[in-house]
Amino acid sequence: MTSRVVPDRSLKYADDSRFDPQPVMAFSFRLIASDGAARSGELLTPHGVVRTPAFMPVGTQATVKGLAPGTVRETGADILLGNTYHLMLRPGPERIAALGGLHAFMRWPHAILTDSGGFQVMSLAGLRKIEERCVVFRSHLDGTMFDLSPERAIEIQTLLGSDIAMQLDECIKLPAPRAEIERAMQLSLRWAERSRRAFDSQPTQGRALFGIVQGGDDPALRATSARSLIDIGFEGYAIGGLAVGESPDVMRAMIDATAPTLPADRPRYLMGVGTPEDILEAVARGIDMFDCVMPTRNGRHGVAFTRLGPINLKNARHADDPRPLDEQSPYPATRDYSRAYLHHLVKSGETLGAVLLSAINVAYYQQLTAGMRAAIAEHRFREFHTDTTAAWARGDLPVR
Repeated sequence: MTSRVVPDRSLKYADDSRFDPQPVMAFSFRLIASDGAARSGELLTPHGVVRTPAFMPVGTQATVKGLAPGTVRETGADILLGNTYHLMLRPGPERIAALGGLHAFMRWPHAILTDSGGFQVMSLAGLRKIEERCVVFRSHLDGTMFDLSPERAIEIQTLLGSDIAMQLDECIKLPAPRAEIERAMQLSLRWAERSRRAFDSQPTQGRALFGIVQGGDDPALRATSARSLIDIGFEGYAIGGLAVGESPDVMRAMIDATAPTLPADRPRYLMGVGTPEDILEAVARGIDMFDCVMPTRNGRHGVAFTRLGPINLKNARHADDPRPLDEQSPYPATRDYSRAYLHHLVKSGETLGAVLLSAINVAYYQQLTAGMRAAIAEHRFREFHTDTTAAWARGDLPVR
């Protein structure tokens, strides 16, 4: 049996040509169905409904790289991710607020989640110093020194006007000594308390704040972090500090250790993940939300994600291939352009190649999560999992 592509038409999209930045509802989460540990549901946000499992395209600097907001919406995305670190450096949160907030600034009238910037401080800042009060870091753009405290991270996200804000945490690379992992986890918990207080003092207008479970590759530390965050109380819970150097087996083990400890009536977000396989396996373990730059980054480098697995359009075998990437895809660009043409664009360095493949990849991630939502609702997630992984394993068959 082959894996079915299931277009999700359950949500009637609003007319996006008229931009209305006014919030319409307060944040809440509704669990609709479950099949084993896999869950489907809905986030209600001030800027619309987000169907879960959900993949959030990454709009780090108020743009999903190479794609217009309308194109991103056409792929099926309900929510985007923006980043506190990048937007605080350029153009600045106060400027964005003066221009109407992030939704109006980037003309995306749907839900937005903003990361707190902790991961980018770890990975990008040329110089950083972790203190109890804040993290002090040097901008990777021009060397300017900045302080980022839990309170300032919440203030920035409030100025941006995101529907879901994240606490500031300290994210460390793995592997790391247990003592270092525990130190960072405990600091993140203290910052979580400060983030909660700061968020509650702001005009939230129905917005949500998520806590972030840390603890590296240690199940006991993960459990301690989760219990403490639940005691503080958040509208949702993220699993952070993964996809930072550990193996897929370790990542899945940490999800296994963490997800069951989180409240069933709150959304669960696995940060920075990942490949289609990672997402499928995480949904099987009870995760609801994901983000990753992989669809657009790989698209810019000539790789398409499809139900047949990844296809590298740089390969010469595609030069004379008239077939589309996937004739069964519900996304037009995946069906309508030949592999020969996409190969030509990639080899020629044409911008259109990167744009088309980025859109094709984001659309595939949306098709994957839509297929999982349908399978969970119909209590056939195990079959969907088996069929999807089998199709990936068979791979893309060459022209005979």
